[in-house]
Amino acid sequence: MNDDVRNIVLGVVATAVSGGFGWFTRTYLWRRALRRKQAFFGLPAGSDCLFVANRQMGGTESSLHRSDAFALLEISALIRDCGATVRIVTHEARQGFGERAEFCVGGPASNSRTVAHLHAMLPGVRVDLSTEAGPDRGAIAVGGEAYRWEPGLVEYVLLARLTTDQGSRPVFLLSGQTANSNQAAARYLARHHDRLARSYRGASFCLLLKVVNSDAYGPDVTELVADVTAAARTPAAAAA
Repeated sequence: MNDDVRNIVLGVVATAVSGGFGWFTRTYLWRRALRRKQAFFGLPAGSDCLFVANRQMGGTESSLHRSDAFALLEISALIRDCGATVRIVTHEARQGFGERAEFCVGGPASNSRTVAHLHAMLPGVRVDLSTEAGPDRGAIAVGGEAYRWEPGLVEYVLLARLTTDQGSRPVFLLSGQTANSNQAAARYLARHHDRLARSYRGASFCLLLKVVNSDAYGPDVTELVADVTAAARTPAAAAA
């Protein structure tokens, strides 16, 4: 074997080794990211979860607002990436939590299961459910502050990951003042789940998000207002 042939062979071998190492590294990093994602959502491969659909405000019990349907699509993509399946149930479903992951979408005015979750796990949250027009209609009160809905300009939504016992599957609560804010929370979760997983490491949390100028931007411009976990988990009477 002359020097030219030897150099060619060594070059091919080096390329193969480098390519194989790069493939192994990318695969390892992808699998690690997938395991972290599955752990955060409580969705190991082959598992199933619940999507609790709310009803459209002013509509029939079986109607679903267009933006809430888009929220379902946002969340379904996350579930599919984890290798899990989703079962859609109505907000009147009567079953416990913790056995399977759950995504509960809609505020207490349109989702009775949200009412139960707020009462059981976020007792420091109060939502104004008055039906008459007024500045406090739909306002979310937590931590001594009231966050008011300004139609078309400002909408608020709670995004929470809730667990009760160690090892139980989480409930993700997306409780907004409007269907648009529900979709915004789903989109925020899809975009920032990796950062949230690193920050909270499997613990419960409750974030307050603000959707800005929804008339112009829809659910696309969403800001984090505050982490209200401590206030939301403290009963309102105790906080007062």
